[in-house]
Amino acid sequence: MKAGSGIPLWIVALLAALCLAVLAWTTFGFVVPFKHETGQAVLDSYFAGYDESAVFHMQQLLDENETATRLLRAMYFGPELIFPALLTALLFLAFLKLGPVSSWFGQSVHPVISKAVYLLPFIYGIADYGENISSLIAFGNGAYAGLATYLLPWMTRLKFAGLAICFIVAARLAVMRWLSSRQD
Repeated sequence: MKAGSGIPLWIVALLAALCLAVLAWTTFGFVVPFKHETGQAVLDSYFAGYDESAVFHMQQLLDENETATRLLRAMYFGPELIFPALLTALLFLAFLKLGPVSSWFGQSVHPVISKAVYLLPFIYGIADYGENISSLIAFGNGAYAGLATYLLPWMTRLKFAGLAICFIVAARLAVMRWLSSRQD
C-alpha cells in the first residue's frame, strides 16, 4: 500500500458528511425527544459509562412510558442500523488515507501489528452493533434480558474505548504524516 492508498479525499469527506447527517438524525430525531419525554438521556450517550443499576432504571422507565419505548426502538431500527457501519468505514478509510502503518510510527513495525491497527475501526463497529443488540434485548421481555442487562454497560465501554483509540491513532497518524511532509 502506498501512502494515501489512492482513496480520493472526496470519498472520505462524503463519508464524514453522511456520518454527521445520520448523527444529527439520531440526536434531533430520537435522543432529544427521548430526553424531553423521560427527563433521562439515552444510555448510548453516556460517554463515561454506566452500571447495571442504570440499565434497571431504564427498564423501569420504559415499562412505564410507551412513547419512550417506541422512540428507543425506532432509533435502533433507524439511524443506529447504519451509523456504526458508516463510522467504521470512515475510520478505516481515514487510516488507509493516512498511509501504510510501517511509516506511521517512524520505525519498522511488525507486520502483525501493522495489520492489527487496521482492525481498530472494526472493533468499534462490532462493539456499537453489540451495544444496540444488547439494548434491544435488555429492554425487551425476552429470556436473555438478564444477560443483556449485564453485557450492555460493557458493550458501551468497549464502543467508546474503541472509538477513542481510533481517534487517538488517527490524530497521531495525521500529525506524523504532516511532520514527515514538512521534512521533505
